[in-house]
Amino acid sequence: MASETLTASGYIHHHLTNLTFGHLAGGHWAFANSAEQAKEMGFWAFNVDMLGWSLFLALFFFFLFRSVAKRATSGVPGGLQNFIEWLVEFVDSSVRGSFSGKNDLIAPLALTVFVWVFLMNFMDLLPVDWLPMTAEQFGKHALGMDPLHVFFRVVPSADPNITFGLALGVFWLMLYYSVKIKGIGGFLAELAFQPFGKFGLPFNLILEGISLISKPISLSLRLFGNMYAGETIFILIALMYSAGWLLGSFGGLLQIGWAIFHILIILLQAFIFMTLTIVYLDMAHQHH
Repeated sequence: MASETLTASGYIHHHLTNLTFGHLAGGHWAFANSAEQAKEMGFWAFNVDMLGWSLFLALFFFFLFRSVAKRATSGVPGGLQNFIEWLVEFVDSSVRGSFSGKNDLIAPLALTVFVWVFLMNFMDLLPVDWLPMTAEQFGKHALGMDPLHVFFRVVPSADPNITFGLALGVFWLMLYYSVKIKGIGGFLAELAFQPFGKFGLPFNLILEGISLISKPISLSLRLFGNMYAGETIFILIALMYSAGWLLGSFGGLLQIGWAIFHILIILLQAFIFMTLTIVYLDMAHQHH
């Protein structure tokens, strides 16, 4: 596709553009035909591809674990059950090591965050053209669309809307448990009177406010930045296949090497997101 219908820059731009549905200037709702048109749709436009894959992976996670749980046996476990049990024990150990309070929600939440983020990250290991080209052919033959106007990204965690959504969910839980455990007065007192006491109230509010707001921002941008960079590198390597057999062969070696290295990245980013979620909720359960 890179050599037949698009320039190199167009290929990159096409692969980094979302399938966006929103309100057009003409007054009706439709899919955007370009990144510029998607931008004009404003805040209430929906990245359908990212939302669709996020939901699909969430359902895959749910039904996989549910199936294993229903077929679990106290005897010798099968390979999949053994892996799921190991994963649950790993997350449980992480919660026990980082969370000092008592809350039955934290371990299931940590497991959900870790597996869901990992599955979203894992989509980055799929060949960059497989699913987008399938979507293009569907749009061309089933919907009569121009393939150049069929955008289809498949890595939800490379979309800041998805990572900010996850981080804001964690942030809401932080605020909820901070108020529930400490009371509204205790929570506001921490913001107003720490660390310099009541005489440093303006400075306390600035420092604690920045610290509070930075948590969801750093949580979301860290995941987004790493996955977006990984996706872009895979796209750049894919361009080498259209530059002759020599560069194509070298690109194949680069792709294998980067994929092996990227396995560590997708695992690490899922683990970091889970660990910070546990730590932030632990801080919400603690009095200063």
